[in-house]
Amino acid sequence: MPEIPADTGVNPAVLSHYYEAPATNSGDEEIWCYCDRPCYSPGDRVAFHVSTSATSYSLEIALDAAELEVVFRRDNLPGRRHSTPADASVNGCDWPVSFELRIPENWRSGGYRVTCRIDTRAGVVEQHYLFLLRSNAPGREQRLLLVSATGTWCAYNNWGGSNHYEGICGPHGNRFSPQLSLERPLPRGFVVLPEDAPRAALAAVPGVDEAVSYPHMEWAYANGYCKKYASAGWASYERHFVRWAAQAGYEVDIVSQYDLQLRPEVIADYRCLVFIGHDEYWSWEMRDSIDTYVDAGGRVARFAGNFMWQTRLEDDGRRQVCYKSRAQTDDPARASDRITSSWELPQIGRPGAMTFGLNAIRGVYAGWGGCVAFGAGGFPLYRPEHWAFAGTGLGYGDVLGAQSRIFAYEVDGLDYLIRDGLPYPAANEQVPRDIEILALGLASNQEVARAVDPATLFLGSEDCELHAHILYGEVTPRTVALAGRGSGMIVSFTRGRGEVFHAGSVEWVAGLLRRDVQVERVTRNVLNRFLSA
Repeated sequence: MPEIPADTGVNPAVLSHYYEAPATNSGDEEIWCYCDRPCYSPGDRVAFHVSTSATSYSLEIALDAAELEVVFRRDNLPGRRHSTPADASVNGCDWPVSFELRIPENWRSGGYRVTCRIDTRAGVVEQHYLFLLRSNAPGREQRLLLVSATGTWCAYNNWGGSNHYEGICGPHGNRFSPQLSLERPLPRGFVVLPEDAPRAALAAVPGVDEAVSYPHMEWAYANGYCKKYASAGWASYERHFVRWAAQAGYEVDIVSQYDLQLRPEVIADYRCLVFIGHDEYWSWEMRDSIDTYVDAGGRVARFAGNFMWQTRLEDDGRRQVCYKSRAQTDDPARASDRITSSWELPQIGRPGAMTFGLNAIRGVYAGWGGCVAFGAGGFPLYRPEHWAFAGTGLGYGDVLGAQSRIFAYEVDGLDYLIRDGLPYPAANEQVPRDIEILALGLASNQEVARAVDPATLFLGSEDCELHAHILYGEVTPRTVALAGRGSGMIVSFTRGRGEVFHAGSVEWVAGLLRRDVQVERVTRNVLNRFLSA
């Protein structure tokens, strides 16, 4: 980690770029691990790439379901430290295979936690990885299929130095990387978290004179976790849905988001696909798979937010590419519709709302930092008579999920108008024909400074300027102000023979984690309807 800046008045977690990487001191005791792929099928061989200072290590695999079920353990595996390239976050670690395991045919679909351990002078040292396992009988017994947001995991993984936000790339070693390798460990906090780890969203409305704070980043810095642990990863999102679903009586299979492009046939036999949490990065081919699935009669339950960036996969899916704000100058595909920018960039010609009904560029921040910190916390309802809200007791103007703070920290919306007290998509939005806006709250891309120097806020003007450029074609005070105003919505629509329900918030899962009975009821209504369709 870097040294803590002195006399800034702001917690160093907000100001500093820090990351995990192998020790430079050969005497340091450590262990790191990654697998050769993010997702497997029963019968596949998993290759574990391990680098450690110890002469031996243990490897444990556990299914992270309703409970943690240990399914494999091997002790006294030979250990060896391997050199790590300086560009490991971009091109991979290139460590040799340390151990291989053929996955038994009877292992259930799910997320499998890999724990590598060594004994050191200071005690036991552990490092965690996670791989996903598909079902060997897809679609059986009306199972849900959870599509894990592995594109977003990769985008926020800063192991080795760089992710799609910060990094050690470029001529001065201080730029994010548009290319990221999957062949590296996951950072601390993506697989396992203590129960008291703060979520990205504010847990409560702050005091009027309370300074803007970012508790998750401050906690991460103080406790040695990845700065982005609350933005991505199994531990913050998918894990909570899997545990809730098991307790609620649902059978859930799991695949990687990359399977939508590399193995699109895996979704065909399921009646309902589920997306949860922070699901920001998608390729063109992944969207093709979902559009084809829905048109053919599939149902999509998306309890997720921030549908923002087009990506590309390279090297047989081992590298993810997204140039983001630099796409129009740096992306080799900048002259085509595969440019890795926001889906709303006119040259892409494929607005995000045409797949899921909402987009991130009309959303984004709420209940986070200085963005809508005093907002409703939940979704204000406009069409409570919709089938999704049956049994909740909620009426027009009531707020869904306010106590559990589900309207955060990034939400998806649309440009809209209000007519006779009801919201409708604005004429300039390209959306599915019969879309209904069921709930609508406000978001912002500009932070309000409370008891703090505005220059020390985490969110600068870059988001507003990028959104202004994409939406309005120019960056002026007027367009920046327009781009600063956003919304978050719940929408429902049919397309072809299928149907989509989209609650456009990253934090919907907080309502399940905190056992908000109304959020749980809506979730059940959607899943039950789609499973019985």
